[in-house]
Amino acid sequence: MLHEVIRFTVLDIAIFEFNVNHTANKFFSCIVMSWDFFVPVCVGDLVKTGGINQYVVQDVVSPKQLPSHLNSFKAALRSQGPLCILEHFDTGYTVLQHCHKVDMSVKEDTLELLIQVVSGLSEQLNAVKMSVFLLCKLTEILESDSYRQSIVTAPSKGSKKGKAAGEGLLQWDSERETVLQALTQLLQLDIRSLWSLSLVEEEFISCVTCCCYKLLENPTISHVKNKPTRDAIIHLLGVQVKKYNHLLGASVKVIQLLQHFEQLSSVCAQAVSVWSTEYGVKAIVGEVMRSIGQKSSEELAREGSGVKAFSSFLSELGTLVPDTMIPNISVLLTHLEGESPSLRVAVCEVLGEVLVRVLSGDGLDESGRADRDRFMDTLQEHLHDTHSYVRARVLQVYTRIVNSKALPLNRYSEVMGLAVGRLMDKSINVVKSAIQLLAAFIAHNPYSCKLSSADLKKPLEKEMDKLRELRERLQENAPVAVIKASELWAAMEPELLLTVRAELEPTSEGEQQEREEDEVGEEDDRATAVQIAQFLRVNKYRNAVRLCVLAHSLFPESEMFSSLTTLTPETLLDTLALLFKGPDQDTSEIREDLPSTPQKERAGDGGKEGVEESELKKQEMLLQYLKDTESFALQVERAIAVINTMLYWKTTSVVQEAVQFCVTVCEFSVANSLTGVRKMLPLVWSTDAAIKDAVVQAYRRLYLNPQGDNTRAKAQTLVDSLSELMVDASLGTIQCLEEIVQEFFGGGSSLQSTVVQVLWERFTGKRETSSLHRRAAVLLLGMAARAEREVVLSNLDTLCSVALGEKLTEDFLLARDSVITICNITDHVRQCKGAPFRLPQDNQLFTCLTQAIAEGVVMADPHWQSFMEQAVRLLYFLSESPDQLCSRLLQRCSRLLLDQIAEGGEMLANKDVSQLPGASQDPEDCVSLAQLLSLCGCVAFWQVSHLERSVSTELRRRRGETEEREEKAKVPSRKQAANDSSVEEELGLMGASAEDTEAELIRKICETELLAEENLLCSFLPLLVRVCSSPGRYCHPQLTTAACLALSQYMMISPSVCEEHIRLLFTVLERSSLPVVRANAIIGLGDLTVRFPNILEPWTQNLYTRLSDENPAVRQTAVTVLTQLVLKDVLKVKGQVSEVAVLLIDPQTHIASLALNFFNELASKDNAIYNLLPDIISRLSDPERAMNEEDFHTIMKQLFSYITKERQTESLVEKLCQRFRTAKTERQWCDLAVSLSLLSMCERGLKRLQECWECYSDKLTETGVYQPLLSITAKLRRGAKPQLKVQVEEFEKRLTAVHTRGLENVESPEMETKRPEGAGSSQNTTHTPLPNKGRGGRPSVSSCHDDSFVTPKPTRKSSKKAVITFSSDEEEEEEDAVMAESETPKVTTPIARTSRRARLRH
Repeated sequence: MLHEVIRFTVLDIAIFEFNVNHTANKFFSCIVMSWDFFVPVCVGDLVKTGGINQYVVQDVVSPKQLPSHLNSFKAALRSQGPLCILEHFDTGYTVLQHCHKVDMSVKEDTLELLIQVVSGLSEQLNAVKMSVFLLCKLTEILESDSYRQSIVTAPSKGSKKGKAAGEGLLQWDSERETVLQALTQLLQLDIRSLWSLSLVEEEFISCVTCCCYKLLENPTISHVKNKPTRDAIIHLLGVQVKKYNHLLGASVKVIQLLQHFEQLSSVCAQAVSVWSTEYGVKAIVGEVMRSIGQKSSEELAREGSGVKAFSSFLSELGTLVPDTMIPNISVLLTHLEGESPSLRVAVCEVLGEVLVRVLSGDGLDESGRADRDRFMDTLQEHLHDTHSYVRARVLQVYTRIVNSKALPLNRYSEVMGLAVGRLMDKSINVVKSAIQLLAAFIAHNPYSCKLSSADLKKPLEKEMDKLRELRERLQENAPVAVIKASELWAAMEPELLLTVRAELEPTSEGEQQEREEDEVGEEDDRATAVQIAQFLRVNKYRNAVRLCVLAHSLFPESEMFSSLTTLTPETLLDTLALLFKGPDQDTSEIREDLPSTPQKERAGDGGKEGVEESELKKQEMLLQYLKDTESFALQVERAIAVINTMLYWKTTSVVQEAVQFCVTVCEFSVANSLTGVRKMLPLVWSTDAAIKDAVVQAYRRLYLNPQGDNTRAKAQTLVDSLSELMVDASLGTIQCLEEIVQEFFGGGSSLQSTVVQVLWERFTGKRETSSLHRRAAVLLLGMAARAEREVVLSNLDTLCSVALGEKLTEDFLLARDSVITICNITDHVRQCKGAPFRLPQDNQLFTCLTQAIAEGVVMADPHWQSFMEQAVRLLYFLSESPDQLCSRLLQRCSRLLLDQIAEGGEMLANKDVSQLPGASQDPEDCVSLAQLLSLCGCVAFWQVSHLERSVSTELRRRRGETEEREEKAKVPSRKQAANDSSVEEELGLMGASAEDTEAELIRKICETELLAEENLLCSFLPLLVRVCSSPGRYCHPQLTTAACLALSQYMMISPSVCEEHIRLLFTVLERSSLPVVRANAIIGLGDLTVRFPNILEPWTQNLYTRLSDENPAVRQTAVTVLTQLVLKDVLKVKGQVSEVAVLLIDPQTHIASLALNFFNELASKDNAIYNLLPDIISRLSDPERAMNEEDFHTIMKQLFSYITKERQTESLVEKLCQRFRTAKTERQWCDLAVSLSLLSMCERGLKRLQECWECYSDKLTETGVYQPLLSITAKLRRGAKPQLKVQVEEFEKRLTAVHTRGLENVESPEMETKRPEGAGSSQNTTHTPLPNKGRGGRPSVSSCHDDSFVTPKPTRKSSKKAVITFSSDEEEEEEDAVMAESETPKVTTPIARTSRRARLRH
């Protein structure tokens, strides 16, 4: 009973401190009130002797005794409640003192007890301070232990210990949230009343806040899993900021956290945002911003990572509370001029967020618009920032502004122009950001869904004419001058005042009587008022004043003159003003009896003029809108032209952005948008998977994901879009598109069957469509057949009847595309390992094809040639006996041609094919003969291909089947291990021998049978030779072209035919006056080089000669063919490549790009350009070439850009220096010096340059040599080490000394007299003898003789070429236009070739 009374008294005293009159517990109450607890700065301070009435810890027990004391603590908590902390504080303090010695279970028990105490306290000050102090300090200890344990156990990830540690960490995470919640609940209560005057001591607040900031220092606090803990800390600090005056402390602590913990930038931004919004403490945003804004450049330079944290913090805070940041944003603008690019970016991002979320829309006041314009100007300035990172991020800020539709319309054109300019930036990130901004401009443009400057021209001109008419109409109706009545009155008022005063002076009675007689004559007051106003308008002030004074006496009741009751100058002047100007605008009652003013008299016309003026304003606005739209479209088209060139950049990310931009502009129907879409199509073959995927996804988005209400509509849209892309597309574009369409049909789309049905309907003509779209439909069917052959194979009869039927000759292009579609089936079949898919000779398909070819020979259709080539190809792919079909076809065509000639009146006595009258000059006959020769050449080519591919493959297949049957038929016998190996070797030899036999059989057929006398192909060869060798007689361009190409195809048959006619083909190449003939000859010779490289190798120089042809088409063909031959290692790369280098400066841009592509590909081969450079320099600097210096520098600058290795640079320095010895002219010296200056010189290169001093020192008197070498020293000095700088300066002084000494010697008279005597000897010692005469000088530094660096002269003696003229006479004794035997190059270095067996395998 006594215990219960004591318990009640303790609780009563803890709640009511002022009640000290309780008699039962008077002594205990005196003990409680005899001391106060002060929160210590350091934990150890509590054991020291304190001040008066200050609590001091008395009982610090050992760790072994702690469990028993904790049990007592628990019992007291259950019996006495939270105030038991007053008795058991020392127990909790002991845990803090021995925190590193006690077990974790003891700490956890103590933590649980303290949480219960804190959760139950609210009104006893010492108890609150004691419990909060212990809880906060224990929390800090447990947090440190947890962090330390996580670091120690991190490596042992899979061990049991690691798992146990992980469970402990997880348990502490949950307990940590409980601690924070308990503290938050306590501080949310009104505990401030416990302190005197409600002034909470700073130490108590610091104890809680330090615990919170300690928890924030955890590196994982920003992780997603710790979000509850993070939110609890922020809310706990928010309570203290709002209720306990922690605003300044929080702002200072935020800055300190950002300086030392970069990862807390987002956490601090979130905290400040919560404090300013949920707790209403907006002032903290300004405090933090001012603290950052006051940081000087020196402080920021010292902080390092703190700058990044500040930047991230500001950017994050800008996204959370942009409106709160506006009042203090001026303190941040100073950092825009600072050195830190990250801070500049942060400020720009804050401005962007403010513009997007606050200063946007039409409802801004004048101050808001001014701030918006100021911020926009600031962002525009930093589009030209010195740091690329800032430029890129500002462009991204603008992208967000445009996507949010927050950019004012009047700034579209300006910002768009700046973005287009950034496309030329050196930084890849800036270029990517600029492309993204331009795409956003197009996607969110406020002008039109279709942007085309060409389409806008006519509407713009129409509206301009309309505006001009409106202005002319207004000018006709407008008065000459309109002056307001108030302005007139202000002008006349001074003079009128003088008149009024003069009239009001006393006058004689006679004068007064005169005035009355002169001025009286009006009947009513209104007429008198009009008369007074009229006098004032014509400047009759005296008459107006007199009449006004008289009118008051005549009409005393009139309101117009009522103010004149008291006649003074002021009242009289007011009355006159009222009569002249009319009533004021602000008067509520307008008197209708006043006279009309000049403005009122024009009121009738003013209504009409007002309507016209409003129409004029509307028209001006419309015209301005159209002008802005046109300007925007022009800038978009300018951007497209630049971005299209980026599709083939080496940077993958830029290419991806360019692809996305092309998709965007195509979706908005911008002019020339299809150019980029088609240009990026070849990237489907890119080796970079990211680029290929981007292109495939782009085409899938544009063409393969159609929109529609149903499946039929979607299929129709898909076919329409693909057909538009196919129209006028090149062969390369179609091949690339085929890859994408094939992927669509192979991907199992639900639209496949419907798309195929729509395509067949278009092709067959069931739906009215143009011929171009019919051709596109059949080509798309062929692309689908590559993925699924049944699409075409099951409808082969339809193809034959529609495209290859009776109307075939009406549209050879449709027939050609249909044949290409059928060939796609054969490509699929040929990949199979089984028996080849062939159709019998009497199939309707072959009947239609041969008939169309034969009929077309005697027709002058320009598209027959392309159809014939594809048809013959199909004959050899699908027919069982294509040679027989083509033999009959040639006979039929020859007979038709002879019949045509006979019908023309020129009958032939002998109708042998070899005696066809080539002298016939009838254009129709020449065209027919040309088409027949083209057919012969095509048949010859595909016959060889048929033998080496189809026949050879079939022989191998049959041999394999035979060997397989023989193996199965063999009876098993006893075999030993040795016999097994010998049998396998024998079988291997037999297989190789069989392949060689088959290859030899094919070669023999080509050599002996194809052009045998009984073969029809042989009959046309003399005609081909005759047409090619007699251009004067056979001068028809089409005939000559066809004969040249057919001859090159005939030469593919065998080496003997090639050797026999190679001189003739090169003669045509060099001497034909027709560019198309020369171009075709180059193509034919390129094929021959691949087939017979040893025969063509001596003629290589003749091929390179065509690179300097006068016709651009020939040069383009030559560089294309040579690029393929060199890159495929068919031709050896030699000094003739200098002719390709000359094309780098070709006036035709596409030719220069082909040459650049050649060297880009050649640079991928090891040391290829490095090995060629000395020879190229010698050839280009040859005086006979007489190349311009500027052109030489341009070429060399491009070529030297491929030299990136230091060892190559060092070696080239030596080689070029040695070339000074063999150079004969000053121009060559200068070119070599310029070449040296273009190298990326390094320390080793400088050393090599100094070692070769003797090679060029005597040339330094020339300014063209001295200046380039001097520029080398300037490049080396940049960023060089001190030791290298010394060497560079010494070398520079040496160069200058020699250069100056040479100039002084020239100027000295004595040296001029001595110079002629030694001139000869100096020349002999300066120039190195030619290599073919031998040279025994000292070896170079690279142990190579000088003769290895001199371009060797041609080994073939230059004999005088025979002059052959093309005559047009028809004599049979005409000399053939063929090179003489002496002009034929001899085989010098045969090229090793793979065996025919190896080639046939491929």
